Amino acid sequence: MKPQQELQRFEIRFSGLGGQGIITLGKVMGQGLALGHGYNVTQTQSYGPEARGGSSKCDLVISSSPISYPKAESLDILVALSQEACNSYYPYLKPGGVLVLESDLVPQPPTNQFLGLPYTALAREKVGIVQAMNTVVLGSLSFLLPFIHQATMRKSLESALPEKIRAVNTKAFNLGHRLAKKEWGEDVGAVWREN
Repeated sequence: MKPQQELQRFEIRFSGLGGQGIITLGKVMGQGLALGHGYNVTQTQSYGPEARGGSSKCDLVISSSPISYPKAESLDILVALSQEACNSYYPYLKPGGVLVLESDLVPQPPTNQFLGLPYTALAREKVGIVQAMNTVVLGSLSFLLPFIHQATMRKSLESALPEKIRAVNTKAFNLGHRLAKKEWGEDVGAVWREN
């Protein structure tokens, strides 16, 4: 395994609609980064009162050092899985930050600088279960972020899930990783390697 990359403070916001598995996505990624990779991680979340169909967000703050303030304020990555979430949270993306979006559900991105995949359609058509969409996202981020080791994150995902849904989610994770590599290119994570 490669040595852990030093991180001062790295902020990720997952956002979209209730029912898209955003909170689960944040928890699984946070657990993988903390327990599997050895980073300090804080996770905060909020969702609308109607939950399913309402707005939802989950933030991770990741650092090699202790984290003094647990909330995300200046995002390195915004993952937007709905147009409303993209519109609401894009202003929090810092200069040089990366917007990752669900290309079918965010038809009007606020910028032409983004990375997108049709996550929902991929989960439905390639995995056979639309609820695995959040795991396809996790797979794509494990390719995008140079400080994530794919095998370690996959192991964390498998340990966090009940056995009956483990195989389908492993398939979704691998699909996300493979398609991000194909669509976004090998050097997509270079922006963070220099920092």
